[in-house]
Amino acid sequence: MTLSLHMVTVDSTDPMPLAQWWAEQLGGEIEAEMGGWYIIVGLPGIPQKVSFQKVDETASGKNRLHLDLSTADLEGDTKRLLAAGAGLVQEHEMQGFHWNVFTDPDGNQFCVAQA
Repeated sequence: MTLSLHMVTVDSTDPMPLAQWWAEQLGGEIEAEMGGWYIIVGLPGIPQKVSFQKVDETASGKNRLHLDLSTADLEGDTKRLLAAGAGLVQEHEMQGFHWNVFTDPDGNQFCVAQA
């Protein structure tokens, strides 16, 4: 038996605004909303989804799972993400490979690398 990735789910105390933020950043759209406790965002060109689940409280500290995204314009998308409400944690460069670590409006970390 082989497993396949269907969805990545993010915990949030207020999932709708976070789902809307991520849908805007990824060019996706909200496909389903289950009474405010579970929101599914569809992404263009891929069958996998990102969902946002209501929880009473989120874990503190660095999240153990994060999204790694890529872009053809790291500098431009860094400016766009910051203007949209992301936080910049750190800029990295290793052997010519550049990536930045951000936080979304809920404080979840994610990375964006130069493609």
